[in-house]
Amino acid sequence: MMNRKLLNNTQRINHPAKIFGVHFPFRLEPFVYFMADSLSIDYKGGYWEMYEIGNGGFYMAPQGETFQVSCRNGYEGTLSGDAFGITVCLYAYSQMAFSEIPELAETCAEHYHLLREYIFEHEEVAAILGAID
Repeated sequence: MMNRKLLNNTQRINHPAKIFGVHFPFRLEPFVYFMADSLSIDYKGGYWEMYEIGNGGFYMAPQGETFQVSCRNGYEGTLSGDAFGITVCLYAYSQMAFSEIPELAETCAEHYHLLREYIFEHEEVAAILGAID
């Protein structure tokens, strides 16, 4: 089973910077929040946890709540905060994989696949797949 590790305050700055560089705070992180807002009317901002997953992947998730989600592919359902964060990050990674900045595009494509691999061990895998496919 693939594990995940909650990042502490120091790691919250250093870990995403190591992966995405300056693109994390200026491009990717704001885009994650934008995607969260576009996928759920329940999303009103808030504190997001950050996780490193066992295969080297990374994702963020809003704390504790559940979110009613409505996706362009027709999926509608309720996701836990963790599943919502995974879904939002998958959407953001997918979009950013087409960035005009080659290193950002490559890193986001890689992290899309690492995170998608991880979801098959998540208890809400069917809902996440419904939301992203």
